[in-house]
Amino acid sequence: MDELKYAVVCVDDDPYILQMLGFQLSKIVDQKCTLLEYFTDPQLALENIDALVEEKIDIIFIIVDYQMPQMTGGQLVRAIKLKYPELKCVMLSGHANEVSVDDLVNENLLDAFISKPWDEQVLFEAIRPILDQIN
Repeated sequence: MDELKYAVVCVDDDPYILQMLGFQLSKIVDQKCTLLEYFTDPQLALENIDALVEEKIDIIFIIVDYQMPQMTGGQLVRAIKLKYPELKCVMLSGHANEVSVDDLVNENLLDAFISKPWDEQVLFEAIRPILDQIN
């Protein structure tokens, strides 16, 4: 049996969105060696990212919703990048403030931005280059 070496972390306050991401990501991510993690609470996601890093599991990328009640996706991405600047971050949102997203892009904090509702192929096109870097 393959050992889990990688992880993908998804953070969205809507459990349905996380379920849909899980369904779609399972088509493109090798789950024999990659753990797919889902969080509705950004703070819990941050704690889990720390735990994964401590366990020497490489996080391939993180998908973050922009609008969440506890903190914005922008705040979450900044917190992640402050501790782990090499982590790849993809933002998924239907309500993102364009200026905020532009700031994240201009500061090289986002690897991709995908508008909700998204097409599965758009998601795959955004994450395939990131996945190719580990193969």
